[in-house]
Amino acid sequence: MCKSVFFICFLVIFGAASYAQEKSTISGAQKQFDKAQESLKNQSYDTALQLLQSAVDADPKFQSAYIQIGDVYRRLRKFDSAKQAYLKVLAITSSPDPRVYYFLADVELHTGDYANAKTHYQQFIVSGANPELLVKAKKYLIDCNFAIQAKQHPQKYEPLNMGAEINSSYRDYFPALTADGSTLIFSRVIDGNEDFFLSEKNSSGSWTTAKPMSTVINTKKYNEGAQSISPDGMYLYFTGCNRPDGAGSCDIYVSHKKGKDWDTPFNLGETVNSPHWDSQPAISPDGNTLYFVSNRPGGLGGYDIWKSMLSAEGTWSKAVNLGPEVNTPYDENTPFIHPDGKTLYFASDGWPGFGDKDIFLSHRDGDHWSTPINLGYPINTFNEENGLIVSADGKLGFFSSNLVGGFGDMDIYKFNMPDAAKPGKVTYVKGTVKDKITKETLESLVLVVDTKTKETKFNDFTSEETGTFLAVMPLGSNYVFNVSSDGYIFYSDNFELKDATFDKPYELEINLERIKVGTNLTLKNIFFDVNKFDLLPTSITELNTLIDLLKVNPTVCIEIQGHTDNTGVADQNSQLSDNRAKAVYDYLISQQIDPERLSHTGFGASKPIADNGTEAGRKQNRRTSFLITKI
Repeated sequence: MCKSVFFICFLVIFGAASYAQEKSTISGAQKQFDKAQESLKNQSYDTALQLLQSAVDADPKFQSAYIQIGDVYRRLRKFDSAKQAYLKVLAITSSPDPRVYYFLADVELHTGDYANAKTHYQQFIVSGANPELLVKAKKYLIDCNFAIQAKQHPQKYEPLNMGAEINSSYRDYFPALTADGSTLIFSRVIDGNEDFFLSEKNSSGSWTTAKPMSTVINTKKYNEGAQSISPDGMYLYFTGCNRPDGAGSCDIYVSHKKGKDWDTPFNLGETVNSPHWDSQPAISPDGNTLYFVSNRPGGLGGYDIWKSMLSAEGTWSKAVNLGPEVNTPYDENTPFIHPDGKTLYFASDGWPGFGDKDIFLSHRDGDHWSTPINLGYPINTFNEENGLIVSADGKLGFFSSNLVGGFGDMDIYKFNMPDAAKPGKVTYVKGTVKDKITKETLESLVLVVDTKTKETKFNDFTSEETGTFLAVMPLGSNYVFNVSSDGYIFYSDNFELKDATFDKPYELEINLERIKVGTNLTLKNIFFDVNKFDLLPTSITELNTLIDLLKVNPTVCIEIQGHTDNTGVADQNSQLSDNRAKAVYDYLISQQIDPERLSHTGFGASKPIADNGTEAGRKQNRRTSFLITKI
């Protein structure tokens, strides 16, 4: 596939049918030119250049030879030399083949000479020649206009090499970072073999020397690369190519962290992977949406961004194209979805930019994406930029490049993100789940739900070995938070994230109590309107957690208890509290919980757990709880 315009059917460009060939009247010049055609067919470009140079030395007005010199240098990405050859054609004739204007503009675009590129694209467009190139010329003219304007308003950009702990004399690229910024995973190529390396941030804030990640994932036989780590660092999605279980040339795999090592990776299957090229996965912070790049049929361009959704049963849906809101008839790649779950960074050469692949961002609103925004100059230039990731706090961007002064082929860099390119603000809950008595860590299910959008932000098990979890939550919403483990009373909490900051995340030690008679748990996520007893929809997540507890433990019986503060009339408070308890009771019965296992009562303000003299205390006293009466 042609990856940019100067690769389009290049052997055809070299052929006699490409331009209206003008033969030299000097036989020696024509003879050298004819010999050069054989070298071009064999892709012997150095020899061809020598022969073509001999041709123009013999005939300084030999247009066809100058054109082919420009074509060869363009093929070799020696743009300055190509530019001089095309300019020579314009100097020696007043009526050149119009495509000379196009290819001259092409090399000017790819060297950042936007003003001259604009002029020559316009000259080609006026000629009306070659409809296929005409479409591209109009597109690149838009790029020239965009670049000229964007360079007048540069962004502050000071890339900093990540240092010898991360980078090496080899090719280091495609960084991935956990939400808490403590673990960096990247790809490194050594002697043609691509593997994952890992570095961790120590207590002083510096990075440890990168080491191979895991022999379970890294192999000597196959290449592993283009990875995405879940925000909690527990799932690694990556690209594996030419494997026996692959559906196509490259497929997407996942591995789950187990203790200090990783489980054997498995192929995500035919709903995600295809007989074509599938790569560059990016997992959403809730783990339910996988974005990736594919050149399968049905897309808008050569390479498009696609997505697949994870069902409640744990299967991936058939992949769908993100559509024209993100993809173009050109190429899009290296997607990265920020932990805010709504900001997508990706590379494209289809949206208005600087001439090659630039980095863009788009914000998701429900099922729609905003028009992609170019990150601007000099983050983007006439060179190819891609592979950007952004830290969870939105402050730093990480990318790979072969900038001057690096350690090797390609290094990993970081830079401060411009305000206009920052994602939404997030914080996170990081905790450990333990047995309240023994303090042993527990494997537990952690569920976090946004009460405003009803979206599940986290739904996964803690590590059996460490009992730890990390759940990312965008600011500006309220969240239901439940932790459950077999044989234990679940933990209930909620978070109102209005004033929280990423610098001060929630760090919890959650101690679960074993199920026993007499245990009383406040349901912190049961909600009613003031002085009413109709359950609000935001209560359903917590109620379903209680239902799961009762279903898993079919002999457990409970009393549902309603409580109020001391504001108002005592009798009315008692009646309100009983009605609220009954509302929960009725919901449980509606979900096939045996009424023989349930009872309900209202205590009004008779059993406070906090001082009714303050609003904070009264808020705690207005609660619904349940008491285990039998096991």
